Amino acid sequence: QVLLLETGGGLVQAGGSLRLACSAGNFFNDYALAWFRQAPGNEGKFIAAKSWHGAMTQYAKSFEGRFIISRNKATVTTHLQMNDLTPEDTAVYYCAAGNTISPGDEGYGMESWGRGTQVTVSA
Repeated sequence: QVLLLETGGGLVQAGGSLRLACSAGNFFNDYALAWFRQAPGNEGKFIAAKSWHGAMTQYAKSFEGRFIISRNKATVTTHLQMNDLTPEDTAVYYCAAGNTISPGDEGYGMESWGRGTQVTVSA
């Protein structure tokens, strides 16, 4: 089974930073890679995505400037640098691969998903 593997989650104090990683593998070399999150009791939210070649980037407005997505084409990994975290950022963060960098909160066009990594921000 082909999987995306997220790592880097954990507990951080408000105001701190975390850097998440998603290892996608060569199978996803030609796929866009995206980050989403889902907080308890809430629906999923799109955060950001990078095109397969890394030249195109899309952010959801609410995350732009504070979260930064990057992509390593050679290793087919993507990272999400998260800064100035608040308790409202507490959620499970997911990596996904698909055919678009504009999937919306619904994740349209995303074909494969990781199992997520928990991020908890304490006040």
